[in-house]
Amino acid sequence: MFYKADEPHGLAYNPFKAIVAPRPIGWISTLDKQGVPNLAPYSFFNGICDTPMILMFSSGGMKDSAQHAADSGEFTFNYVSKRMKDEMNVSSGGYPRGENEFELAGLEMVAGETVACPRVKGVPAAMECKVIDLVQPTILDGTKSPYIMVLGQVTGIYIDDEMITDGRFDLKKSDPILRSGYHDYVTLDDVFELVRPG
Repeated sequence: MFYKADEPHGLAYNPFKAIVAPRPIGWISTLDKQGVPNLAPYSFFNGICDTPMILMFSSGGMKDSAQHAADSGEFTFNYVSKRMKDEMNVSSGGYPRGENEFELAGLEMVAGETVACPRVKGVPAAMECKVIDLVQPTILDGTKSPYIMVLGQVTGIYIDDEMITDGRFDLKKSDPILRSGYHDYVTLDDVFELVRPG
């Protein structure tokens, strides 16, 4: 089948998120202006470059995480392992602004080193970021997308020592869950290496 993106596809569900998958989950922690922690997972998330290291999460409208990151100028990405899937899911709820998702999900916080916002205790890894840009893309009809990309330059990286094997961050040990389409998540069942030609 082929369909134009602005026309009906005839399927029971939109396949876009299932095709652009799997995606890492950006479990983003921030602080609001009153110092209340916020924690929420974002499925439109990724690293966009490594020199300097920059992460991006995309928010459908100015949700709490995006607003707090814009106000404070910082956020922390927390790596989601399979064993924390339930806590991550709890933190995804549409709670009123000012609710502390760390408490709602039964999670402990660890103070940031280079940022004020905390990380989730027990995650395999976390990256502290300073906001460098907010981007609201202009789409083909000349209007602004309802999504806002929050770009942060990494200022500090935490790695659980148990996750390091032979000088590498061990994906099998970290056991990530990744976002797919619909209500689907995936896990790793194999890790293999391919070396580029040349």
